[in-house]
Amino acid sequence: MAFSPALASAQETPALPRPQAPPAPPDVAAPPADAVKTASGMYTKVVQPGAGAEKPGATDVVTVLYSGWTPDGRCFDSSVLRNNTPSTFPLNSVLAGWSEGVQLMAKGERRRLWVPEALAFKGAEGKPKGMVVFDIELVEFKPSPTAAPPDVAKPPADAKKTNSGLSYKVIAPGAGTKHPGQFSKVTVHYTGWTTDGKTFDSSVARNQPATFGLDQVIKGWTEGVQLMVEGEKTRFWIPRQLAYNDAPGKPRGMLVFDIELIAIDK
Repeated sequence: MAFSPALASAQETPALPRPQAPPAPPDVAAPPADAVKTASGMYTKVVQPGAGAEKPGATDVVTVLYSGWTPDGRCFDSSVLRNNTPSTFPLNSVLAGWSEGVQLMAKGERRRLWVPEALAFKGAEGKPKGMVVFDIELVEFKPSPTAAPPDVAKPPADAKKTNSGLSYKVIAPGAGTKHPGQFSKVTVHYTGWTTDGKTFDSSVARNQPATFGLDQVIKGWTEGVQLMVEGEKTRFWIPRQLAYNDAPGKPRGMLVFDIELIAIDK
């Protein structure tokens, strides 16, 4: 059937009205007398108490509803404009004022933050200048799946070491008995850190397992994954010469990986 512009027009669904930006609170211009000032210079005030005493940590993944205004009452960002769709992110990936403020909150709490420029956008091009004000509601939070383990700086005493210099420790044993070979194709979940605890890659964060041939990866992976069975999760401390060997654009020095072997592809 040929496309008919007239028919398409006749069957169009009326467009829904676009959400309106939430109005600024009455105290957006300056912190009120009952706001509390933190050591960093940010002011904060509980607008709606939450439930429980547990609060998120610096690397936890939080889900929030929020709105942000400049002191003259202009809304520059808001979940309301996205049909009240919550946003989810790790707390160590946001503005310093957000990271500090949300760590003060309990689940279900709504809090207002008056964030000075030094803890906000720091004069970044295209971003609001000066102090900004946020209303944040903490919907939920959970530990980061990519937070660095406590032994990321060096292999612990109970780690095993191979002749090549690769150190490893089984975190969770697997149920299988078969090991992959040098040219096997495997499906894994993994996270990689530098020894100062910075995450540089993670299939866990993407929520998408990776599949590849063991002859297509760094030497430490080729050797290490062959030691594993399906279902096993192991931590590897891979020395520089078995990792990226200081290749341009790649993480340098020893690297640490948590690898879960999901399947050895047939």
